[in-house]
Amino acid sequence: MKNLSLFIVLLLTITLANPLQAQRKVLAAGSVKILPAVEASARNEGTGTSLNRVAQAIDGQLIDALNGTRKFEIVARSDLDALLEEGGISGQAVDPGEADYLVVPVIDDFQDYVERAEFSAIGTVAQKRKLRLGMVARIYDTRTSRLIESTNFQLDNKHVENLLQQSAKSGEYSDELLRQIARDMAGQIAGRVLDVIFPARILAMTGKQVTINRGDGTGIALDQLWDVFALGEELIDPDTGESLGRSEVMVGQVRVDRITPRFSTATIVEDYGIEKNAVVRMAN
Repeated sequence: MKNLSLFIVLLLTITLANPLQAQRKVLAAGSVKILPAVEASARNEGTGTSLNRVAQAIDGQLIDALNGTRKFEIVARSDLDALLEEGGISGQAVDPGEADYLVVPVIDDFQDYVERAEFSAIGTVAQKRKLRLGMVARIYDTRTSRLIESTNFQLDNKHVENLLQQSAKSGEYSDELLRQIARDMAGQIAGRVLDVIFPARILAMTGKQVTINRGDGTGIALDQLWDVFALGEELIDPDTGESLGRSEVMVGQVRVDRITPRFSTATIVEDYGIEKNAVVRMAN
């Protein structure tokens, strides 16, 4: 009996000593969907293979990017599409496993083309391959099937690959451009998901230095400027009674100077009343 009592005391001591044990939210990532019109257009233009490669690459890159945020337990279910379709037909709430949130990525725009320029004076032909990729990412609360965010993303002509003339003739295009645009798109979507569910915050302050709960893999980079916002009262939509979040007042700006796997530090460059727990967002 005495040993049992000692065991219970020890168990309670361990439990109370770890009151902030992490319990991550579970995030389910649906497979990338392609709008039928986009798929048909790519097939007619002979770029259907490129479109499918990009979609498959984004599938894997998105899981990697979401996992890299270190904020979620990730569920990538191969039968998630079937669950979504069944939920739409039956009208029942979608519950992919025990996920708290669901991300549905959709490709709604795609072009893969080559620009060609002839320099007759030197007998040279220059070619540039360009991709344009547009996606919509929808974030759902799986407990209620309520859409909490829908964001558009567009990547375009800044992603350019110079092609050799003989490569264009043989059709042997490098896949590096496709992989790069998939990585970039996945990173943007993961960053948006993270900002919607867990806005970045200031964890600690020491003099002019602040610590932000964003680490490597979350889109944060050295020398970035981040705006700091103090949160005010809750905003209620008078028409629906729905909470729109809390009001925000900009109280300063910080510059990122160090990044670790789990957090980053930044130096205050403007301060109108920055405090711990303030929300920070990348400056435009």
